[in-house]
Amino acid sequence: MELAGKVAIITGASSGVGAALAHQLAAQGTRVVVNYCRSKEGAEQVCAAITAAGGAAVAVQGDVGIESDCVRIVQAALDHFGQLDVLVNNAGTTTFVPHHELDLLTEDIWLQTLRVNLMGAFFMSRLAVEPMKASGGAIVMTSSIASITSNGSSIAYCASKAGLNSLTRTLAKSLGKYGIRVNAVLPGLIDGDWAYETWGGGDDSQYAGLKKMFEDQTPLGHVVTPEDVAEVIMSLVTGSDYVTGQLVTIDSGFTL
Repeated sequence: MELAGKVAIITGASSGVGAALAHQLAAQGTRVVVNYCRSKEGAEQVCAAITAAGGAAVAVQGDVGIESDCVRIVQAALDHFGQLDVLVNNAGTTTFVPHHELDLLTEDIWLQTLRVNLMGAFFMSRLAVEPMKASGGAIVMTSSIASITSNGSSIAYCASKAGLNSLTRTLAKSLGKYGIRVNAVLPGLIDGDWAYETWGGGDDSQYAGLKKMFEDQTPLGHVVTPEDVAEVIMSLVTGSDYVTGQLVTIDSGFTL
């Protein structure tokens, strides 16, 4: 896909992978809807930087776990830019619950995790179909290696991302007749703001130890960054028109 003049929605784009992707898409001439749920300041900073560089972007608030918010996000893209060509379902949430603590994994945690990570991706994708039908389009899911391993922040998180992998493949099969491709990226640990905020970012922090463990156990000796993940998403959008239903792992070989 040639990106100049196209329009993309990125959910959860106020920081991390979403923000990095917004900058990369805008640099190629794509007009970007930067969705956020709570981080208004971060989303507006992303848009301001894109605008300052000569691009076009708009910040749109919305919780993808709420279907009516998804409707509003897609409508905002059409109202501002008149079309939709790329959707990246990047928004995600988790609650840390040790896997052996089954009683701590409450119904509320399950519902919130599934609504944002799985149902939100379905709502957004379903809404994207109609505006993409005219000329085809690309949908990319941000999944996780937790979807294919027994490790992750909670059992609910692992299950939601495994469901997202299945959704990727079933939507790819369903939407191919419209020329809409659906793929997913499966990052491992991401060396970015979320990790620093979760585990602390100093040299002696819990995150420093976690990062070293990942580096030591990966063939390539590298913990991926938001920019690394964004580049893989870009490759799925701009690459072959005949790649669909694929789950692309980006973890420097950690899961090998």
